[in-house]
Amino acid sequence: MKTRKGYPVYPLTVAQSFHLFYLKFCPKKQVLNIGTSLTIETDIDWDVLRESIYKAYDRCESMRLRFTQDKEDNYFQYIVEKEEREIELVDFSNQSMEEAQEQMRKWTEVPFSHKDQPLNRVVMIQTCDGYKGLYLLVDHMTMDAQSLICFLRDVIELYCSSMYEEIPYPKDMASYIEQIKKDFAYEAGSRARERDRTFFEKLIESSEPIYNGIDGPGRLEAAQKKTGNPNQRAAVNVSDSVDSALDVFHLEAEPTKRLMDFCEKYHVSLVCLLMMGLRTYYQKMNGNEDVSINTAIARRATLKEKKSGGTRIHSFPCRTIIPETKTFIEGIYEIRDLQNEMFRHANYSPVEYFRHRTEIYKNEGGCTYEPMALTYQPMTLQEKGLEKLGGIKYKTKWYPNGATTQAMYLTVMHRPEDNGLDFSFEHQIKAVSREQLEYLYYYLCKIMFKGAENPELAVGEIMKLV
Repeated sequence: MKTRKGYPVYPLTVAQSFHLFYLKFCPKKQVLNIGTSLTIETDIDWDVLRESIYKAYDRCESMRLRFTQDKEDNYFQYIVEKEEREIELVDFSNQSMEEAQEQMRKWTEVPFSHKDQPLNRVVMIQTCDGYKGLYLLVDHMTMDAQSLICFLRDVIELYCSSMYEEIPYPKDMASYIEQIKKDFAYEAGSRARERDRTFFEKLIESSEPIYNGIDGPGRLEAAQKKTGNPNQRAAVNVSDSVDSALDVFHLEAEPTKRLMDFCEKYHVSLVCLLMMGLRTYYQKMNGNEDVSINTAIARRATLKEKKSGGTRIHSFPCRTIIPETKTFIEGIYEIRDLQNEMFRHANYSPVEYFRHRTEIYKNEGGCTYEPMALTYQPMTLQEKGLEKLGGIKYKTKWYPNGATTQAMYLTVMHRPEDNGLDFSFEHQIKAVSREQLEYLYYYLCKIMFKGAENPELAVGEIMKLV
């Protein structure tokens, strides 16, 4: 297949194939949906906003993406020239916020067709608190959180440049097709791919990780008992149901600033501090100095990658072995150095990574060493280009799609209204309870603040103090 409806077709990227892989095993096909709303406390000219959305579609290739299949059921992708669907306006002003959010949650649970159909939905909305803006639903095979935020920013900047003379017209987005062609060249037996494969295979083969549970070694002990192998180090982490919930915990602006100030002082990213806090929690609960947590890597180092849309997330385990005698800051530096190494090799296929690890350690299907995955999303709407709007207030909200194939996925993002942190735990309802998450969040914060205040304290001392 070279063309579809007159458009050139391309194979899927590794990141897209990874999503397709778990989609096949998930009974709820909305598992790939990402739903969010962005509203602003100001009057909106709906005709100008609608026109801005159409312009943003024109500027973002991956928002015009379609999938198709050949006779062997292999997936391909292509970009249509225009998006001319009607962009509806829904007025929630006579409904409560709870009713409006429930409706948007329901929209988020409607899966897309992957056969020559649009893979996103934009709705203009007005809510009872006087805020106006957009609801956006995308398929994860076409967009990730960073590209979704980038698209929303583009809509806002296009709208504002039409409405306010002092706001310049935004710079062009980058080509999605240009970026995926680079991915295909990498996959086609490049030297870089071989270097990355060597790095990860060496990492995998160095020694076997061990599973750490959210409330102790119970799952691992059950797995050892079931197999009769007291040395088993992997366990089944998920439940028999993909039904999910989204529980969000809010960290206020002032304590968030303390954490950010610590990161700036010691030249580390917040994701390193978050990872250190999480792994120290699991170390405390399980008695293991060996802890693995999946971490998402956005693969958007260049400006073109940041502005090309699409989904570029690759996810790999971040495994650290940190004895209790090491100091908190030494642990953070160890995580930073490992993360930097992984970033250099992050174009490698996560599917190949996990396949090789399963072959080496002969794990049964469903077994893992990682109790959770972590994503830190530093990108916000409060960035260059919109500061001239002054004190206009924004609100963003993310909506659960009702399904996940992972036991627990933590996304940490900055709130637009005060730059505080939101900790959003998407989790299988039968695998992890809200009570367990409250406990984890409470101790995660205690560990991070104790460590940030006393970075030279030994990890063992911090675990005793909290």
